[in-house]
Amino acid sequence: MSFESTAETVRAWVHGWAASRGAADPVAEPWGFTIDVGQVTHATRHVLTADDEATVRKIAGAVAAPTVWLKVFADPESVLSWAGPGWRVDEPGWLMTTGLHRTASTVPDGYRLRTWTRGGVTRVLVAAADGSFAARGQIAATGATAVVDQVETSSAHRRKGLGSLVMRTLHNSAVEQGATTGVLGATPDGRALYEALGWRTRAPLVSLFYDPSA
Repeated sequence: MSFESTAETVRAWVHGWAASRGAADPVAEPWGFTIDVGQVTHATRHVLTADDEATVRKIAGAVAAPTVWLKVFADPESVLSWAGPGWRVDEPGWLMTTGLHRTASTVPDGYRLRTWTRGGVTRVLVAAADGSFAARGQIAATGATAVVDQVETSSAHRRKGLGSLVMRTLHNSAVEQGATTGVLGATPDGRALYEALGWRTRAPLVSLFYDPSA
């Protein structure tokens, strides 16, 4: 599957992310999507497919409340100035995609790999020899697309190929479920890994949360 527009990529990411996190089904809005997440620090998120100043100002003003988050695919500095008082940028990010293919992977000596699928979401855990956490990740396949989520490697186990192992395992799982395109929201920590594995940036991804004390 190939995406004809950023809006189409965003739609795939929104629905896969909601499935991955067990959030409510996304509600389509004229300007994007609303998702009830239901967490103490993240009650609701609003994902804008529109990236113009007027729309960002309007939506940011209408939904401003503690535990509400905004996701906008535009220049971070511009988005923050458009959103107005009370909104803070969490961290820079990027919307990325790749074609999915089966690839071989080897578990490094001293580590154990486990995978399991529940509710359509496949999770990967890499544990150290003593059973402690080393790396993880998960993927939600929703038809032809699959969204990679919550990829993390413990600081004590980095630069040992565990991130690549997790990603390749997730890729293979999605391919087995019929997905051909991967989508994810990358953080600064993960972007280099994803690019090394063939992922490409589609748009900047700005995450804002509302803090009335800001």
